[in-house]
Amino acid sequence: MTKRDLIEEVNKKFPHLSRRDAEVIINSIFDSMVDAMGHGERIEIRGFGSFVIKHRRAREGRNPKSGAVVSVAAKKVPFFKVGKELRLRVDGKGSSE
Repeated sequence: MTKRDLIEEVNKKFPHLSRRDAEVIINSIFDSMVDAMGHGERIEIRGFGSFVIKHRRAREGRNPKSGAVVSVAAKKVPFFKVGKELRLRVDGKGSSE
């Protein structure tokens, strides 16, 4: 599912909203999530999952083409941990409402 598909789903479920309004809503949600993660905050959506920032240590890696040792800097990466309800529904064991 793409962001466009998500906007269309919101538009179908709430026909009184214009497509532009649905797009603004979806973009606002994503912007808020990006801002929160940019500040190191954890995002938890019950029944769906949580987004956290994990810290990766600096390390030495290898260039796959030349085999030369390359230093990889420490960095922060976003990580998604799936919630129990979503995991069960994807596995076909949860309620499908």
